[in-house]
Amino acid sequence: MTNPGIEKRRLAALERLGILDTPPEERFERLTRIAKHYYGVKTALFSVLDAERQWFKSRQGLEVTETPRSVAFCDYAIQQDRILLVEDATKDPRFRDNPLVTGKPHIRFYAGMPVREPSGFKIGSLCIIDDKPRRFTEIELDVLRSLASIVEDELERAFLETGDGEFVKVSHLSRAIHRAQNVFLTNDNEHAAFELMLNDLLTLTGSQFGFIGEILHREDGTPFLRVGAITNIAWSPETQALFQEVERRGMVFDRLDNILGLPMTTGEVIVSADVASDSRAKGLPEGHPPITSYVGIPVFSGDQQIGLIGLANRAGGYSMRLANELEPLMQTLGNLIERKRLYQEKREHQRNLEQAANYDALTGLPNRRRMTELFEQELEEARKREGLVSVCFIDLDGFKEINDQHGHAVGDAVLKSVAERLLGSVRAHDVVARLGGDEFVAILRDVDDERVYARLLEAIREPISYRRHVLHLSGSMGVTVYPEDDSDTDQLLRHADQAMYAAKEAGKNHYVLFDLDSHHSRKERIRVIEQMGTALARDELELYYQPKIHFRRRQVEGFEALLRWNHPEDGVLGPGHFLDHIEYTEYACKVGNFVLGEAIARLRDFYSRNLPYSISVNLSPSHFLGPGFREDLEQALSDCPAEIRSRLILEVLETTALDDTDRVLEHLAFCRELGVDVSLDDFGTGYSSLDLFRRLTAQEIKVDRSFVTDMLTNPDSEMIVSAIVSLSKSFRRRLVAEGIESAEAEAKLIELGCDLGQGFFYSKPMPLARALAWAARFDWESRRDQSA
Repeated sequence: MTNPGIEKRRLAALERLGILDTPPEERFERLTRIAKHYYGVKTALFSVLDAERQWFKSRQGLEVTETPRSVAFCDYAIQQDRILLVEDATKDPRFRDNPLVTGKPHIRFYAGMPVREPSGFKIGSLCIIDDKPRRFTEIELDVLRSLASIVEDELERAFLETGDGEFVKVSHLSRAIHRAQNVFLTNDNEHAAFELMLNDLLTLTGSQFGFIGEILHREDGTPFLRVGAITNIAWSPETQALFQEVERRGMVFDRLDNILGLPMTTGEVIVSADVASDSRAKGLPEGHPPITSYVGIPVFSGDQQIGLIGLANRAGGYSMRLANELEPLMQTLGNLIERKRLYQEKREHQRNLEQAANYDALTGLPNRRRMTELFEQELEEARKREGLVSVCFIDLDGFKEINDQHGHAVGDAVLKSVAERLLGSVRAHDVVARLGGDEFVAILRDVDDERVYARLLEAIREPISYRRHVLHLSGSMGVTVYPEDDSDTDQLLRHADQAMYAAKEAGKNHYVLFDLDSHHSRKERIRVIEQMGTALARDELELYYQPKIHFRRRQVEGFEALLRWNHPEDGVLGPGHFLDHIEYTEYACKVGNFVLGEAIARLRDFYSRNLPYSISVNLSPSHFLGPGFREDLEQALSDCPAEIRSRLILEVLETTALDDTDRVLEHLAFCRELGVDVSLDDFGTGYSSLDLFRRLTAQEIKVDRSFVTDMLTNPDSEMIVSAIVSLSKSFRRRLVAEGIESAEAEAKLIELGCDLGQGFFYSKPMPLARALAWAARFDWESRRDQSA
């Protein structure tokens, strides 16, 4: 919020400038044209902020001459000392509802540099505007800063100096005040800030020599001056030597009985027209340049004297009137020194608090809290550069024995030594932290050689000499690497910790990489098994149906029933998300029986409604080969007439037939006895011999989708499909091609002699009602429209 007092003075300075409602001037028009052309924007403005309006002294690409101040971007720009950059106004909460954004000129991009009048008040801005978002860097905006500086120079050139002082021009004094504020608030180099201010004072007063210092106090309360800047006038070798000695000593002046330091005790301005005859001079340091006239001006913050300015050798001498004219600058300097002191105290206090909160008191390494912050930064940077982050969790082997045998003082020395060695084994940008006890973590950037991990442990193994002891210990380390392990910081640490325990169990003194695949698979398997019983009890499992098309008859032959899990949290899950996890568990049979029961129930319904469709279902290897399969199938088919049994097709993977050939042949024969067809699924991916193929009494062969997908572009795949077609014809087996996704693939399969096909070209798997509706309206000629 704008300070009312400052705003009042700003408006007074603007009025004194006399620029409002004046005609365009070429000196400003030229600068806005340059800005518009250089940045290629729609609009460039030199805007001035009055009490209630924003008025444009110069405008390019904008028709209106002014807008209400309430909607002016410029009002935000003058609240800061640097460029106000708005890359997309529609995404900025300050401006997205602004009528200049929602309506003409539809501002999206804005960059405005505050413009100051000669006394230092910000009266407006030089800005560029566009109707589309843009991204500019600070470096790209340097031209805008330069142009704004030229605007300020032009304003000063035209400024009517109606309030000049007797000795110091008001405009020059104001600019000096502004520069002092700017350099003290934006520059960390205190010496450079004092140097700039001293230079302004010498210029303002026409002095040849001067100094600026900060008054400090010793423990006994005696004041002394720490000189921040002093004029180096090398009139002689002795003068130069004195200057160098002052700098070497830290530029401290502690003589209180000399005219130079007298204001520190009196708190009053000291003026001397003839220093040589002034009794207060009491001699200057040997080698000091001759001083003819002198003024010493104390600097206050409130009622406390905190600084001193000394100026010497001005033509015409000094007076109290001159000192009074410099008072605004002295007041500014006092405020700035006090502000600097408070900032330094606050910063030191904050630094101590941060050190205690973020770093381990014993080793000086980041603690867990600070490590987490650094860790998150490393992950963010890794995401941007697409790099790696290695997390190394280290636990010392044998540290407890050292602590117990030699005491905690020795243990602490060992921990500090390990910390130093770990730091010495990594690069400057890597992070080493202590979590507590004898646990350390190293966070390493872009490690491409595992020998880096071994080097950490080698550093720990080096003997540690402490007083009369030579101590030996080692470390066990677990490592996980982001983004292969794409987890958050807590999880990554947990994984590295787990790998560290694996290293301990394997004999210590080495590292183990976290087994991410095994972890994810094991974690998901446990999750699925824990939830599958509930899923069956709550009827969360459902069969979806994908139509199978008979090519010669050009009609829907039947459906393949595919399992879906309506998960209460994860939504609809396909079988790939859970079937592998329940394989060889009790749920493999339970889910298999559910599928059989559902399929047979649907076939009964088809039969009652005179629908001619068959249903094929997939059987898991462990269920099909299990000892209870025959009983499960027989029970599911009880009371089913032959007409229904003949429409049930059990799909068994070709690879299953290779696991236990004798058991497979027995079960195939049993299926035939019950009147159920069997289909060899994913055919072509196994290694069946012709003799085994002959003995496998399957009625149907399903060509694996990988061959169907590739056959149009891969001659080998086309040859395999053609061979499977010929083989199935020779043994009078029904042939189904799955994975058909285009009319070209369909045409090729028909040409090769395939019997049936299914795939996304026709339809994705659907719930029963939708599948039946789809089949009822299926038409061979319009099937492409139905598949869309």
